[in-house]
Amino acid sequence: MAKNDARRAVLGDAGIALLAHSGARGLTHRAVDREAGVPLGTASNYFRSRDALIAGIFERIGERLAPSAVELAERASRSPGRELFAEYIRDIVRRLSAESDVTRALFELRLDSARRPDLAQVLAPWLRAGFEADVAFNAAAGLPGGRLEVALFHYAIDGLMLDLLTSPVDPDLDPDEAIDALVARILPEE
Repeated sequence: MAKNDARRAVLGDAGIALLAHSGARGLTHRAVDREAGVPLGTASNYFRSRDALIAGIFERIGERLAPSAVELAERASRSPGRELFAEYIRDIVRRLSAESDVTRALFELRLDSARRPDLAQVLAPWLRAGFEADVAFNAAAGLPGGRLEVALFHYAIDGLMLDLLTSPVDPDLDPDEAIDALVARILPEE
């Protein structure tokens, strides 16, 4: 496997763009090469199979959606509680909204995994690892709620993002207000 991390990132970004704009069926090594503006065969050098390409795209999605270390450090210095938990959730929604192609690509892969068991085998461990990391982070940060509450927020954020990225049920809905309402209803009083 090639080791140029910058080139891998460019190829991963090209795969994300293809998924977001053309869907999973448009994701081929050649299409990634064309989208990235690199010589044909480059994506195959970095990702030997479609599964490897998809795994590389998952890696890149994680990099692009990760919170900044500065923001995490600032929040870590604050007292844990419902308001801080809501702030983390609002930040997740802001990052997902700001990286709308990344979010669309992730939704596309999730939908395609329902049709393709081989993709589900790649996606499921990635999703579950992210969920487990969120549960561990929540506990380590002393934030309210446990495993069930973190799962409920995953479900709520996925639904909110699907709504924001498609045809909203309520176009006037303020996502921050929705998040505050979710936190108030899902997390017990302090």
